[in-house]
Amino acid sequence: MHGMIPDKSEKYRKKAEKYMNYVGIDIGSTAAKVVVRGDKSIKFVIPTGWSCKMAASSIKDILLKDGVDVLGEDTKTVSTGYGREAVDYAGKTVTEITCHGKGAASIFGGEKAVTVIDVGGQDTKVINLENGIVSDFIMNDKCAAGTGKFIEIMANRLN
Repeated sequence: MHGMIPDKSEKYRKKAEKYMNYVGIDIGSTAAKVVVRGDKSIKFVIPTGWSCKMAASSIKDILLKDGVDVLGEDTKTVSTGYGREAVDYAGKTVTEITCHGKGAASIFGGEKAVTVIDVGGQDTKVINLENGIVSDFIMNDKCAAGTGKFIEIMANRLN
């Protein structure tokens, strides 16, 4: 039977047919951003509101209506942001600095020096990457509530 692919067991065939979904959730102080990749391709933003826990619960419900069960074996979830710990169904939590670093390295390549500036609702971060790795970062040390809102309002005015 030269050149034939050996028949795999039913177990392996079913596993190969099963699709995965990868969910990224960034719960910030003003908005919660969600991206799903894999079997489904979904993106949406909702207001965080007064409770990160409630935002996380709303995200879970929205995803379930769209056919993504964050508690299912076929879904892997990671959370980041101000409210990352509120996403109790996330398999992993990652700091915003790490996420920004990995994202910038993916977009710009690992061989360039890159600076990322994140102006958020609670703080501002400046992150330097060298060879795709975070080499340094600074954050404001005073409360900067509203910094992101200021930019949002100015952008809307200029639009």
